[in-house]
Amino acid sequence: MKHKFIAKRYWKDQSTAMGQSDVMAKSFNDVINLSLGDPDLITHDIIIDNAFADAKAGHTKYTDFRGDPELRTEICKYYKEEYQMDVADEDVFVCASACLGMYLALEAIVDDGDEVILQAPYFTPYPQQVELARGIPVELPTYEEEDFQINIERLESLITERTKALVINSPSNPTGNCLTVETMEKIAEIAVKYDLIVISDDIYTSFSYQNPFVPFATLPGMKERTIILNSFSKNFTMTGWRVGNIIAPDYIIKVIQQINENVVFTAPSVSQRAAIYALRHRAEIQPPMISEYRKRMFYAAERINQIPKLSVIYPPKGSFYLFMNIKESGLTSAEAAELILKEAHVLMLQGDAFGACGEGYVRIACTVNVDTLKEAFDRIEKIEAFQ
Repeated sequence: MKHKFIAKRYWKDQSTAMGQSDVMAKSFNDVINLSLGDPDLITHDIIIDNAFADAKAGHTKYTDFRGDPELRTEICKYYKEEYQMDVADEDVFVCASACLGMYLALEAIVDDGDEVILQAPYFTPYPQQVELARGIPVELPTYEEEDFQINIERLESLITERTKALVINSPSNPTGNCLTVETMEKIAEIAVKYDLIVISDDIYTSFSYQNPFVPFATLPGMKERTIILNSFSKNFTMTGWRVGNIIAPDYIIKVIQQINENVVFTAPSVSQRAAIYALRHRAEIQPPMISEYRKRMFYAAERINQIPKLSVIYPPKGSFYLFMNIKESGLTSAEAAELILKEAHVLMLQGDAFGACGEGYVRIACTVNVDTLKEAFDRIEKIEAFQ
């Protein structure tokens, strides 16, 4: 919006497809919304009940500046038990969401004009988050015909003397891809060769359907040059609680703490208590949730591949997103998303919202039950342009 009282850097509209989806969802009274990664499931009663009890017991004040000490302890235990990764307490910071965590991490490491390479298709806020930290986002395209793996030669060709960091995301939003250990090992070699920091966005660690999730930081020599972002939003269906964590070398964590004190001071205390119980009871809470999302992903992928001019990689590898290929229809991503909304009353996000290499795709969030997905694809398969 152009106005004398608005900073000129915001005069150009920078709203994202995700931000506009709420308005689009109200286009029709029977819209099936597959646009946002906000699950229909709610937080488990174990988490809610215990967090409520802690709130009644007085956990309603500011916490330690790096996060509730009990939660930091649970995070360290989690990484040790799940990944045999030793995490020191001073390397942990609890933040009010991983989205904020990404901004804090970038603000801590990026100098004006530094370049940050983004694995693309990417989570839509990444480029602007880099720009907010006065950096320059650089898109690293990945392609379906390469299984959405990072091509190492392509990565190396983008590195300049101003390259500071690389952002990776696996399992991926929006492609659902998972980086192989072989790919990550090659990335690690590049990180050492060019002295880069790797920001590993590990939001969907629980949703790796083909192979167990392997944190990038567990690769030899990578712990000291990796910033891990994690969240309770997706792994525990806690999107509204706004709590996540950062794991990084202690000198980075100290700077992140200083920045955060001037942004939100501390993450919400009650949400941090909820996160403690999420981790402690994950063996009970997560398996049914993961099974449900796996069922939805496989059902949706099968339905897509039954429609002549639509396709998706099968079997699904991770997350709860599918990146549906619409290229055979001859439509652009924007045209396909608009057509699906107008004719089927199903809301999805156009693929180019996730970077230029997302053109030719539409992202589907499998955040509704199978019956609702069935209705959505029953409508979509009737669209003539996809036959």
